[in-house]
Amino acid sequence: MRRTIICIIAALFCPICAFSADIEIFNAAKKLGNPQGKGIMRHEDSIEINSKSRINFNGNWDLTKNLDFEIEAENLSSEHGIDIRIFLFDDYNKNDNPNVPFISARLNPKESKTVTISFPSPCPDKQIAEKMQLMRTDPFGDSDRFKNPKDLSKIKTISVFSAWTAPDPHFKIKRIVAKDTSNRKDPPWYSLKENDFFPFIDKYGQFKFKDWPGKIHSDADIKAAIETEEEDLKAHPSPEGLNKYGGWEKGPKFEATGHFYVKKVNGKWWMIDPSGALFWSHGVVRVTPSSAITPLDGREFYFEGLPAEGSEFAVFYRTKDKLLAPYYTKRGIKKTYDFSAANIYRKYGAKWREKYADSAHRRLRSWGLNTIANSSDESIFMMRRTPYIDRFELKPPEVPALSGAEGPWWPFPDVFSKEFEKSIENNLLARKGQLNDPWCLGFFVDNEIRWGSPTTLAKNTLLSSAESASKKTFSERLKSKYGDISKLNAAWGTAYSSWNDFLAKCEVPKGANENDLLAFNREITENYFKKIRDGIKKFAPNKLYMGCRFAGSNTKLIEIGAKYCDVISYNIYRDELKNFELPKGVDKPVMIGEFHFGSTDRGLFHPSLIYRINQRARAQSYYDYVHSALKNPYVIGTHWHQFSDQATTGRFDGENFQVGFTDVSDKPYPETIEKIREIGYKLYDTRWEK
Repeated sequence: MRRTIICIIAALFCPICAFSADIEIFNAAKKLGNPQGKGIMRHEDSIEINSKSRINFNGNWDLTKNLDFEIEAENLSSEHGIDIRIFLFDDYNKNDNPNVPFISARLNPKESKTVTISFPSPCPDKQIAEKMQLMRTDPFGDSDRFKNPKDLSKIKTISVFSAWTAPDPHFKIKRIVAKDTSNRKDPPWYSLKENDFFPFIDKYGQFKFKDWPGKIHSDADIKAAIETEEEDLKAHPSPEGLNKYGGWEKGPKFEATGHFYVKKVNGKWWMIDPSGALFWSHGVVRVTPSSAITPLDGREFYFEGLPAEGSEFAVFYRTKDKLLAPYYTKRGIKKTYDFSAANIYRKYGAKWREKYADSAHRRLRSWGLNTIANSSDESIFMMRRTPYIDRFELKPPEVPALSGAEGPWWPFPDVFSKEFEKSIENNLLARKGQLNDPWCLGFFVDNEIRWGSPTTLAKNTLLSSAESASKKTFSERLKSKYGDISKLNAAWGTAYSSWNDFLAKCEVPKGANENDLLAFNREITENYFKKIRDGIKKFAPNKLYMGCRFAGSNTKLIEIGAKYCDVISYNIYRDELKNFELPKGVDKPVMIGEFHFGSTDRGLFHPSLIYRINQRARAQSYYDYVHSALKNPYVIGTHWHQFSDQATTGRFDGENFQVGFTDVSDKPYPETIEKIREIGYKLYDTRWEK
């Protein structure tokens, strides 16, 4: 009785203690919660999901003190692990912009367990929160792109889904509980006031208020890393049995053309290096000293010890990354600082560029890598010590784009314009030193185009102005088919007064004939790939056309691309490539242009597109991905994105991912390097195995 009275008194004087409790969102056995979404099968004790769609639970919840979500789940796949995520929606975002913690709970194949997804507590100081900008995730776990929900006390929808790491997510959920987090201890920087919190980035570009293994505390730490790594490189100079290109010297030999080419051997696609040896491209994107450039506009107070103009380190206000510099200009960003290059200068001194370049080649060889992939520093790859591949983007006139799901990441070119062909030629001639270089594998052209549906490009053309070469070509095709405009109107349900009126109208008629759209979409696609192929074979006949790095595609698109590309390239962010295959009837080599994994245990705020709980798990995921690629008969290489971490406070678009083989101080992540070597040193034996 005495204990009961004490508890009642405590509840009266401690409202949080009185009212905080676990909140059960869903319990299949109790028939609690009504899940909505595609691909749901209902069982007595669970719901079964065989879809990439979000599963929504609707209601009214105050989750201000319930930010840890326990999910009792089972992965039904025997092939693929899955990563489960949660979205929260309130009255304000209306299911448009969810709060997205890039944290997921992982279930291995056939694994059944209760997993936890923890949402970070909101920043308690509104003045600090309002100053957090241009970061995909900030120190408080909030996102510049998804500053929602605005009010955790008014959550209307909780969505559960499997992230893109598995091609065919298939799992069960039995129960979801939002756990009481009223007594959860937040990190110490949550208690800081504005004057104490800013600046929160130290002079090395690191987060000030957290420590981790390998963090730099002084210039001496940076210099000490040289000796440590030198010992490591001497102990691991290179895998045995390789030639100067990193090809398989001990393996079978084929025609030596003096250039790289592709060949199918014993049912598997390979590259053949200039000397005739088998070659599998094990590489990394963006080998550059300037990976951690970050915008300063409106944010200089974030940073401790920025150098004065005219001082020794002021040069790093002006160092640039050649590929990404135009994106800063386009966004009107006027001032930046290059933390990674500044740290490399601290490390090596006056000849920092030359010493860094030398180090890059030695590291790659030592780590079991053999390719400097696209978007890297030209002064490094043109040393011709490691095979390389380049990428360029075409900048001719563009066609407008549909909005919504069919809209593009990047505008699509007007492929019928004279400027399109001129852009291909100009980009190639700007690379004269590469066009006949034995060390150059070939060229990617463009990146992650949003091709949409099999009619999207044709619809985009209809949105174009009368001056568009594509619009004029579409008009000619339709005029050839229908003759009189009245016949087009009859087929499309339109009321154009003339063919000039067709050109003038910038709209997609609801009744636009599907077959007409499909036919012109195919013609656009054919022209895109064919003209690029023709340009490369004209100016660089010995180089491979490596495709456009698909991030989304459809069967017809791949069939057309395969006619013209020497290699089909994909950026595939998922766990592995065990069951990856091309559409039926398409047999081409495939290059993986990008993949990565990351964590938040080494000071960065955002892990990457695919979260791993720590560096050891991240490293194992690297091994598993490349191993699965080596076992896939189509795949001739994998290129990790990217060589070094992005800036802690984000680049031009806010990306601040922990995706490097090295951190902002140019220090390698030992767990990842260990696993790169483990797969890299047995690369050819693994690929050759039946």
